[in-house]
Order: sequence, then C-alpha cells, then structure tokens
Amino acid sequence: MTFSVRNLLALSAFAVLSSAASVAMSQTATVVDMIAGNPSLSTLNGLIQKAGLVDTLKSAGPFTVFAPNNDAFKAVPAKALEAIANNPARLNEVLTFHVLPAKVMAGQVSNAKVKSVHGANIETSVAGNFVTVESGMVITADLQAGNGVVHIIDSVLDAPQKK
Repeated sequence: MTFSVRNLLALSAFAVLSSAASVAMSQTATVVDMIAGNPSLSTLNGLIQKAGLVDTLKSAGPFTVFAPNNDAFKAVPAKALEAIANNPARLNEVLTFHVLPAKVMAGQVSNAKVKSVHGANIETSVAGNFVTVESGMVITADLQAGNGVVHIIDSVLDAPQKK
C-alpha cells in the first residue's frame, strides 16, 4: 500500500485533531466523569452514585480524588464493604476521606498530613517515584479533569468516624 503526500498530510492532520480533541475532553470532563469512564473504578463509581456525591464531584472543585480500584475493594471483607455501602453516613465518610479540596498532582505530593473533604487528615508520602496515601500506593497518577485530578490507588483508605 502506498501513500501519497496528500494522504500522509491528511493522516497527520487527523492525528493532531484527535489528540487535541482528547486533551480538550479531559479538561472538560469532571473527576466523577473520569471515574465513571474507567472500568477499573466501577465499584467506586457505583458507591459515589449510591452516596449521592455525583453532583458534588461535578462541581467546580478543584478536587484530588485518591480512587481505589476494583481490586482494592475486593480486598475489603465483603461483610464490611456491605455494611459501609448500606450505611449512608459511613459511606459518605469513607468516600470523602479519599478526596482533597484542591488539585494536587503527584509531583506536588510531599511527606505531610493534608486535610480531606471528610475533615480528617490524610498522610501522604513520597519515596523516589512512589507516592503513598495512608496505606495505599498510587498506581496510576495524574488523570487530569477539568475540575481536578484523579490518582488510582491500590487500597481503600480507612476513614475515621465523625463524632
């Protein structure tokens, strides 16, 4: 198969436009849209919907979401996860503990305690290229959205219960 200069230019233009469209989409998609569109975050997505946090996470933000993947939820004992999912106040506590009220890229994380939307502090740390949040490790970083960023983590963070 041979390509003319015209075909190569057309293909190049298509590639540039497709790339620009995907960048524009990531800037207009919200953190909740990013979570909903990622199959490895389907459990988290369902819990966000159940907790009624969709509208909050679609708002202007900015937000940083430490998003446990499906494997992280599988590691939680089934009865414990069911108890959390069926207790609206506790579900809200657990989910909001995974969210910061600021946009923090992985390169900006430091060894510190930062306040979550829940109100309790989350301990973050960095060792070389590894970022941890409480006991969880960031396995996919910097999924940018128009209202913040999502970092996929390998465990569900244990939120303190509010009094």
